Amino acid sequence: MKLRITTLFAGGLLVLVVFGAAAAGPLEDGLAAYQRGDYATAMRLLRPLADQGNADAQFKLGDMYLNGWGVPQDYAQAATWFQKAADQGNAKGQINLGWMYENGRGVPQDGTQAVVWYRKAADQGIPTAQNNLGLMYLTGRGVPQDYAQAVTWFRNAADQGLADAQADLGFMYDSGWGVAQDCALAVTWYRKAADQGHVLAQINLGLSYEKGRGVPQDYELAVTWYRKAADQGFSPA
Repeated sequence: MKLRITTLFAGGLLVLVVFGAAAAGPLEDGLAAYQRGDYATAMRLLRPLADQGNADAQFKLGDMYLNGWGVPQDYAQAATWFQKAADQGNAKGQINLGWMYENGRGVPQDGTQAVVWYRKAADQGIPTAQNNLGLMYLTGRGVPQDYAQAVTWFRNAADQGLADAQADLGFMYDSGWGVAQDCALAVTWYRKAADQGHVLAQINLGLSYEKGRGVPQDYELAVTWYRKAADQGFSPA
C-alpha cells in the first residue's frame, strides 16, 4: 500500500499528515463474509482468529454454530465459543451465553448462570441484556422474584428505545407491579413500543382504548391498534 505524506503548516507548527487507507485484514474480510451470508468463507477466515483469542471472531463462530450457518448446528460448540468471547467481556457473547443457560442449550439449564451473564452485559449498558435481566427478576428465575428490580432493568432498556422493554414497562405500570399502578404511564410506554411495531404493545394499547384505561374510551382507536397487530399476523387463537 502506498502512503501519501502531505506537509501542512498550522499555527506556525510543521505537521506531517499521512494519508492512506488501511488494507482490510482477515477479521474485516471474515466479518464482511458473515454479513453477506457467505458462511463458509466466514468460517475459514474467522476460525484461526478465534483460535488466537479474538473475541469478535469467537462470537461469530458461536453464532454460526447456534444457527447452523455454514456448519452443522451444534449448541455445545456455540456455547463454547460464546463462553470464550464472554470471558473477554464481549457483550454479545455474554447475552447469548446467558440465553444458552436460561434455555439449556449446549449447557445444563441454569437460571443463576443466565443471570450472571445477562448482568455482565447489562452492566455494559446493553438494552437487550437489561430487558432479559428484568424478565428474570419478574419471573424469579435465577434470582428471587423482585418486581421493583424488574422495573429498574426494564426502564434502563426502555429509555434506550428497546421496544420489548417499553412494552414490559407498560405492563408493569398497567398491573401495578413494582411501581404504583398508573394506567396513563402504561399507555405512554405501550405507545412507544407500538409505534415501533411491537405486536403485544399494539394489543395492549388497543385494550387500553377499549376499556378506557389511561385514555378516554375510544372504540375506533382500539380497532386501529388491534388491526395493526392483526396485520402482522397476530391471532388470539
